[in-house]
Amino acid sequence: MKKRPLILVTNDDGITAPGLRTLISIMKKIGDVVVVAPDKPQSAMGHAITVNSTLYCTPYKNGQEHDEYSCSGTPADCVKLAVREILPRVPDICVSGINHGSNSSINVIYSGTMSAAVEAGIEGIPAIGFSLCDYSWDANFEPIRNFVETITREALENGIPKGVVLNVNFPKLPENEIKGIKVCRQAKANWVEEFDKRTNPMGKDYYWLTGKFVNLDKGEDTDEWALEHGYVSVVPVQFDLTAHHSIQDLNTWNLND
Repeated sequence: MKKRPLILVTNDDGITAPGLRTLISIMKKIGDVVVVAPDKPQSAMGHAITVNSTLYCTPYKNGQEHDEYSCSGTPADCVKLAVREILPRVPDICVSGINHGSNSSINVIYSGTMSAAVEAGIEGIPAIGFSLCDYSWDANFEPIRNFVETITREALENGIPKGVVLNVNFPKLPENEIKGIKVCRQAKANWVEEFDKRTNPMGKDYYWLTGKFVNLDKGEDTDEWALEHGYVSVVPVQFDLTAHHSIQDLNTWNLND
């Protein structure tokens, strides 16, 4: 009998998030699940880790048959603790999400969801970050369940290239309106940000970050194009940030004279 895979499940919206609960229920169909997730929302934390304060990781009892732990740290902390202190062995895959909101294009840089997946990738563990383009806490995850299961099973069956994790985003659509899955590149897009400056009753200034998302990429092979046209986007993300194409140019500089 084939051994069931060990699956580490985490997220950045916190251990009570409906997206995480949905992901857990899908993964239990595929393998043995261990959950290590933040004890509170950690959205847009990027790859932050806890170095100047203590970390707590305690069993989370929710009437479930699998193991769950609530961690006081960041999504990346959750993966580190899971691998070093909690899991009985290296997991066969790590899945992060399902995030409440998009992590397409440049959002991957800021995403706690994807940073958890990247941390797993650094450890040599196949990893996927899942996100739904709906920021509501009451978002409907039912239309994407089959897609999440299919992508995870394919990743387990075929493997994910070394040094790569998958960034998967879903359009906010009924299941019968999702046209399929496209493997894409990350769109060239960014946030144009502003700060809403206000003054508190004590006369001290404070700021709210605001802004708008601008897609500068007209290509039809991007994650933004896929999502806008009703497809699930799958972007292979590498965590070697070396700009290899620039090395030759930089070697023409007079750096050692």
